[in-house]
Amino acid sequence: MKNTFLLAAALLACLLMGPPVARAQATPPAPPVQRYFVFFKDKAGTPYTVGQPEAFLSARALARRTRQNIVVRPRDLPVSPAYLAQVRAASGSPQLIFTSRWLNGAVLACDSLTLTNVRQLPAVASTQLLSRRPPQAPAAAGGVATIAPPPTPTTPRATYGPAYAQNQLIGAVAMHEAGYRGEGMQIAVFDAGFPGADRLMALQTMQQQGRVAGTRNFVSGGRSVYLSNGHGTATLGLIGGELPGYYVGTAPRATFHLCITEDVSSESPMEEANWLAAAEYADSAGVDVISSSLGYTTFDDPALSHTYADLTGRTAIGSRAALGAARAGMIVVNSAGNDGNSGWHYIGVPADADSIITVGAVDSLRQHAGFSSYGPTADGRLKPTLAAMGVASAVLTPAGTVVRGAGTSYACPELAGLVAGFWQANPTLSAQQVIAALERGASQAQAPDNTLGYGIASFVTAYNLVHPGAPLAATPAAGPAAALTIFPNPSRLDELMLALPPALRGQVLRVRLLDVRGAVLSEQQLPASPAASVSLRLSARRLAPGAYLCQVQPVGGGRAQTVRFVRE
Repeated sequence: MKNTFLLAAALLACLLMGPPVARAQATPPAPPVQRYFVFFKDKAGTPYTVGQPEAFLSARALARRTRQNIVVRPRDLPVSPAYLAQVRAASGSPQLIFTSRWLNGAVLACDSLTLTNVRQLPAVASTQLLSRRPPQAPAAAGGVATIAPPPTPTTPRATYGPAYAQNQLIGAVAMHEAGYRGEGMQIAVFDAGFPGADRLMALQTMQQQGRVAGTRNFVSGGRSVYLSNGHGTATLGLIGGELPGYYVGTAPRATFHLCITEDVSSESPMEEANWLAAAEYADSAGVDVISSSLGYTTFDDPALSHTYADLTGRTAIGSRAALGAARAGMIVVNSAGNDGNSGWHYIGVPADADSIITVGAVDSLRQHAGFSSYGPTADGRLKPTLAAMGVASAVLTPAGTVVRGAGTSYACPELAGLVAGFWQANPTLSAQQVIAALERGASQAQAPDNTLGYGIASFVTAYNLVHPGAPLAATPAAGPAAALTIFPNPSRLDELMLALPPALRGQVLRVRLLDVRGAVLSEQQLPASPAASVSLRLSARRLAPGAYLCQVQPVGGGRAQTVRFVRE
């Protein structure tokens, strides 16, 4: 469609210009400016040392490494300034865009003749074409609608508004009730733009509290990020949204770094280089979790496209960047991709990287979304890693409204917020231990596959596996309930949450599922827990739509309490 539009515009321009006339000979056009990655042979001559990392890493970045016993290695050193000076002095005056510590190289903008001169430098090992065109100027942000203040929520479901189901599915509601909302954690969001994110009511709390710690635009340069494409606004909201009664994300009290790495006007490996630069920025700033709803397979220039054989986790620039972030002690959470029903079928880059969380999508009924990309990687590793809700997810728009959307792009930030909250709750764990704990607590941990990996993540299950002697004790968001309640209600889920009144907490409970006539459909026993809410998996999964009763009674005796719920 883009090519058709450009052709029509060209024809219109010709008609407006009229017939051709003789003109003076024009000056020959300048050679096209392209972008290349230049890899250096070594880091000789660098003034930086692993013994003084504070010269290039922040105190928070060093603290993150120290907690995990990760030493600073030569790969973390900045590239040699002497090499960069040689590149700048090369005939043709190439423009230096940014450098990479982990890949020991630099991104240059120059024409092919200048590149030939750069290749002849003794410090250069190789070069790689990234893009044949410069990035276009980003679009300005649109207006923001005025949203009336929501009513004061009276139930957990009302608190989250339309975002309740996606939070509940992975245990974020229980995580919040237990007191973990991302406080003290730093999350970097890589995307295509964040228009309206500085003004939306649902994102005002983070702005007012100064919890946007940094902004970087790696596409057009500078620090302006509240523009361009609204996809980033949606992914940020899924984590950091907080307007009780209207919309709540999975880690609404975290601190954020907002990075534009995606150029929506084209598709090229340059975007992977942008991802690399953002990851190294995140490392140096001390970020804990990277949320990236991005993926790369084919490009506008077919000669630069990936093949399935590239999905080794160590071939593409984006995959090597994600691996570098993992080695630095960050947790990378990346969407699996939406190619499950396409000819590509598999995950993309950097979802193929090792030691990261690759996120697949399910619906509210916990079923795999057909579009969610499959594994394995080209070298046979299991992918995706975990899953979250990516069908009919409630997302924020730049206008401040909430709409339903689908994609692993939305499952990814939902899970990234949960990862931040889980790490907050378990600060002594390393990044890889956090990933392993979430894998063990997921819905199909005993039989992982290349459709959903280890399955749907569960904060409560993973937490209790880490703390077997001290099960999760949550605090209800709206104070102690006087009566038994069940949520979501109505629901299509096979796993519900029971909000327990004080009289039922700390006791072994007998739970019966009844039809409206009182006939017992199933019975199960829940272990004693001091928590204000517990997970209830329905034994009768094939319930027809309609009304049912859930009866809960202490096994040792006591008054039974009954709550009615509706199966959709």
